[in-house]
Amino acid sequence: MEKHNTTISNPLTAPDFLNSATGPIAIRMTNDYLFRALLQRNNKVLRGLICALLHLKPEQVQSAVITNPIELGSAIDEKTFILDVKVILNNNIIINLEMQVINEYNWPERSLSYLCRAFNNLNPGEDYHKVKSVVQIGLLDFSLFPKHPEFYATYQFLNIKNHTVYSDKLRLSVVDLTHMELATEEDRLYHIDKWAALFKATTWEEIKMYAQKDEYIREASNTIYQLSQDENVRLQCEAREDYYRRQRSVQHYIEEQAEQIAEKNSVIENLDTVIKEQDSVIAKKEADIRAKDSVIAEKDADLKARDSVIAKLQAELDRLKGNSAIT
Repeated sequence: MEKHNTTISNPLTAPDFLNSATGPIAIRMTNDYLFRALLQRNNKVLRGLICALLHLKPEQVQSAVITNPIELGSAIDEKTFILDVKVILNNNIIINLEMQVINEYNWPERSLSYLCRAFNNLNPGEDYHKVKSVVQIGLLDFSLFPKHPEFYATYQFLNIKNHTVYSDKLRLSVVDLTHMELATEEDRLYHIDKWAALFKATTWEEIKMYAQKDEYIREASNTIYQLSQDENVRLQCEAREDYYRRQRSVQHYIEEQAEQIAEKNSVIENLDTVIKEQDSVIAKKEADIRAKDSVIAEKDADLKARDSVIAKLQAELDRLKGNSAIT
């Protein structure tokens, strides 16, 4: 894909409504409902984010349509709320966008499931070459692979020997919002780091700063402010925050239980080790006892043999004495 820098040459002044916004942000952009509402409310923001993530020029995007919109502000069921934003780009590429805050330790499997379901997009009678490309992009507020952290990672199906791409119609990308410091020069060129900073912003002052540097982020900031003033949207965002808190509490409880189980298992393992050592000592002692018993048995056998010889000798002596008396 062609490279394109979306930096605005002359700094832009933040929109007037942002000038009066100060202090902490009530709902951060890592809130998946606010993320979805932002992309659904403002198509320019949706296009800008997609251009950044896919390294596209704005003129390369003719259309970006969300195919699973929700009614913003309406009550949602936290258990059935659809997290991923499904987009059809230029009527040719299917994109799944998702903001994920809680690490449920199943993202690889979950993202592959989304990817494969979306790839099954042929209509009856269509040839396989008409299958639409699918891109799954997760914006995660945690590290997917803590031992191998990376800010923006992309995965494709490759030959494991020579790295030949099997198909360019399947792609998985992950933005790690906790490791913006690892953004590469290319990531910064496309302002992916600035989008991440916007999503992680905690104050309106931060948002104003980012809004001056990129027209799409400025547009996003404008819409975020408008959405934050919509009471119905704000209530749904707060409901999601409550859901996160409960999930984190459950997760924390599970982690505590796992730690306690691990500690008990460690104690059990230590006891098993002690028992095995004691069994080993007992086995050695039993072997020593058996060896001593064997020596005693041999000595007993020798004594019996000696007693037998003595008895025979005594009998012979008695016989000889008897013969001598007769003579």
